[in-house]
Amino acid sequence: MKNLFTILLLICTVQLFAQTNSAPKLPYGYDELTAPDFVKAVELSEGVCLLPMGVLEKHGPHLPLGTDIFECRKVATTAASQEYCVVFPTYYTSQINEARHQPGTIAYSPDLLWKMLQETCDELSRNGLKKIIIVNGHGGNNDFLRYFCMSQLHAQKDYVLIFFQPGENEDVAKKVKALRQTTTGGHADEEETSMMRYIRPDLVKAEQAGSQSGKNQARLAELPGQYTGIWWYAQYPNHYAGDATKSSVELGKLLVDSEADQLVELIKKVKKSDKIEELQNQFFEGAANPLKTKQ
Repeated sequence: MKNLFTILLLICTVQLFAQTNSAPKLPYGYDELTAPDFVKAVELSEGVCLLPMGVLEKHGPHLPLGTDIFECRKVATTAASQEYCVVFPTYYTSQINEARHQPGTIAYSPDLLWKMLQETCDELSRNGLKKIIIVNGHGGNNDFLRYFCMSQLHAQKDYVLIFFQPGENEDVAKKVKALRQTTTGGHADEEETSMMRYIRPDLVKAEQAGSQSGKNQARLAELPGQYTGIWWYAQYPNHYAGDATKSSVELGKLLVDSEADQLVELIKKVKKSDKIEELQNQFFEGAANPLKTKQ
């Protein structure tokens, strides 16, 4: 009788476990949630939303125009699958004036870029997502996003905006160095091609990687000590920096996973910490009456 009871208990436990694991999980994709589920997602995510930001631009002669979109979204969804948060849909309203001479580029005006991002963040906040993390996949956005973040100090917000900037992990760097077969890069290069071979191999035309040059043309080398908006075009008129004739899925997976791991850690810490919000409130209190700020 004791053995029978044990067997019945085991069967019930297995059935309960199966039912629990077969229950539908809450999607992390903003666009995949129903309105009632969105309310649950905001609570489950503790108000954390990832905003993957890509662009539509040429990536050499061999990668799709949306390469940056695919890459940043893969990093974001990989992280969200490990530490739940809401992932905003494809966002490609980015800074890409430097590639307007190339087919397929969508380069919106600076004021539209600004308003779109500001209102998107404001709307996310209005819907309860108070901790917004931008996951950028496009190098041409870096300066724009840093200044955009600084501009948030001009008027008080009821949310925090974070620009995710992964650091270099020494162990990962060693593995990357061991896998890499080229020494130059920066855009549509060996690393990006490897990432796309991992994410969407069906869109990679590796046989075309050597049909154009990705070498730095250094066409402003005669003018040292300056910065000009035409710098990228002066160096890489083909909108291709590096040599993508060599690439590997292994390298691509390593790059995606290592960045996602860092993002997971940031999400966890952002959920637990209100430090940014506290400092923002303290700052704006002082900014309202700077003469009372202790000197």
